[in-house]
Amino acid sequence: MPKMKTHRGAAKRFKKTASGKFKRSHAYHRHILTKKSAKRKRKLRKAAFVNVTEIKKMRKLMPYA
Repeated sequence: MPKMKTHRGAAKRFKKTASGKFKRSHAYHRHILTKKSAKRKRKLRKAAFVNVTEIKKMRKLMPYA
């Protein structure tokens, strides 16, 4: 049986934590930042976790993570 391939797009966007969760960054923090409040931009800087319902999909995308 051939090796499973890691989805390269997912590998660049997500990191697996020691507990098995997947860490992700927030959207809406790349451009058009002038109209967004400082509070909103500050909250977008922090990392978030992938929802529990998506974990199964993530494991399929990144089998060796």
